[in-house]
Amino acid sequence: MACFQKKLSKSTLDTLTNALAKWIAQDCRPLSVVEDKGLQSVLQIAACDPKFAMPCRKTISNKILQLYDSERQAKFDILQKATFVALTGDHWTSVSNCNYLGVTAHFLGISDGAWHLQSFALTVQKTNTRHYAENCAEQFPSVAEEWGIQEKVTTIGTDSARAMVAAARHLPFTHMPCVARILQRAITVSLTNCGFSDVLAKCRKIVGHFKHSPANTEELHQEQERLGQEKEALIQDVSTRWNSTLDMISRLLKNQEAVFAALGKQKHKLALLTPSELVKLQKLATVLEPCRFVTELLGGETYVSCSVILPVLCHLRHTMEASEDDSAYMVKFKAALNHEWLKMATVLDPRFKDLKCLAKGEREAVWNYLEVLLLQQGEEATKQEPAKKKSCLLSSLSFTDLCNRALSLYRAEATIHETDCPLQWWSQRAGNHPQLSVLASKYLISPATSVPCERLFSFAGHIITKKRAALNSENVNRLVCLSNWLKEEKK
Repeated sequence: MACFQKKLSKSTLDTLTNALAKWIAQDCRPLSVVEDKGLQSVLQIAACDPKFAMPCRKTISNKILQLYDSERQAKFDILQKATFVALTGDHWTSVSNCNYLGVTAHFLGISDGAWHLQSFALTVQKTNTRHYAENCAEQFPSVAEEWGIQEKVTTIGTDSARAMVAAARHLPFTHMPCVARILQRAITVSLTNCGFSDVLAKCRKIVGHFKHSPANTEELHQEQERLGQEKEALIQDVSTRWNSTLDMISRLLKNQEAVFAALGKQKHKLALLTPSELVKLQKLATVLEPCRFVTELLGGETYVSCSVILPVLCHLRHTMEASEDDSAYMVKFKAALNHEWLKMATVLDPRFKDLKCLAKGEREAVWNYLEVLLLQQGEEATKQEPAKKKSCLLSSLSFTDLCNRALSLYRAEATIHETDCPLQWWSQRAGNHPQLSVLASKYLISPATSVPCERLFSFAGHIITKKRAALNSENVNRLVCLSNWLKEEKK
């Protein structure tokens, strides 16, 4: 072909090699992909160079190391500009039975006067010690010190494992338990201790009857097609998969006519669901639907601040208050999470500052505590002011007067819609509320769950496969973090 007359220049080859290295790092591809003859043919056609040869594995490996070093320095510089940083952390065991600690950082970024939340991975490091509280408590400060943010960390979000909860008592940070995990645990316990066990066991056997037999599944699809329904498989619930019980019930109820028709043509010894049990499942699905909304909201891909936790729990509590059993575990659930940090994050969120999620008797106490924080902040600020400037400030207004004026102005502001961005609101009004805006930047950066950290292990699972189980732990850290950094840059 005529196009195969052009030879790539050295600068173009370098650019292509860098792009290959970035692609491999970002999408967690194995280095062996550079030995793929099909990929080489595609690139030869794209480059119009029939003599183009793929760079070797060592070259790509060196490029990835250089990319990691440059990206890490860039992330380090960004963190040094942050005033407050929140962390999330979790442990993960690879297919090679190695344990890793993942830590992510969350902070406020300001560009052109606009506030926006930023987050990225700090480390996915191999740990060789047992998960005792003391060992876990040493790991997080070590990571913070490595990144130079030990004095900036405000909260640490983890799951509610005993070791993590105990470790949090030894840390100088406020502990933020993963709300979505606690809710799912509450659901699991409630389903075990209520009257749904027998009917759920029947559902699991019916679903298993179709999932374990391709012939049975095909007969179900035929019945779905006959009824004008979409062909879809039934869903089996898994205790560790969030909302899977609701998914199983919803799919079974949706396809109950096709399921019963298919079972009527088959030989089986299954106990079929009775009309009263179907009604019972419908009621259970109605109760579990708000829980799905909460977990999907808090654990979604979009960054969610802890300021939404109390309003969401209030919504959940109202939807379940008719059931004595559910309200009992929700009271326990609320008590486990209703601490001062969440209250401050809620009152500093212009969407929820009316505090309707709290009892009326609790609301004024929250504003009083916010006033205390403002007083403390004012005292610390004046200690750093020159003596002459400090005396002028004190002669005009006392700390208490300044705090009262700031709170009055903020309380007079109208709440914004729940779909509006609280950070955008603060970035536009930071000049009107200078003292409160500092507190807002501190309390609104904490994630609602530890899900952002758990997503690191999704990357790690693509990297540490059975074929790459012997991958060096340092390379695991580089590849997972680099993949996360490059993906965050594209958002």
